[in-house]
Amino acid sequence: MLSGKQKRFLRAQAHHLTPIFQVGKGGVTEEMLRQLEHALEARELIKVRILDNCEEGKHVVAEMLAEGTNAELVQLIGLTVVLYKESKKHKKIELPK
Repeated sequence: MLSGKQKRFLRAQAHHLTPIFQVGKGGVTEEMLRQLEHALEARELIKVRILDNCEEGKHVVAEMLAEGTNAELVQLIGLTVVLYKESKKHKKIELPK
């Protein structure tokens, strides 16, 4: 569980990132979750864009992404989700205490 200070730090780090995945009409799939897990292992912090034609609500999609990848939901702003998961092999981000 991330503290408020850690979430604030991660939001600042994610500000300059561009979304690398999109959730569209098909919703969240097992294949997407697998790819997200690989991306999180490599990058630790990613953005995902929820498209307008997505049939699920944005809060539901954000929770599905976080739970499906065992990641922390850092932020949901508009239709953009920011996820963080500490990497086992490629640790890059040092969180404040």
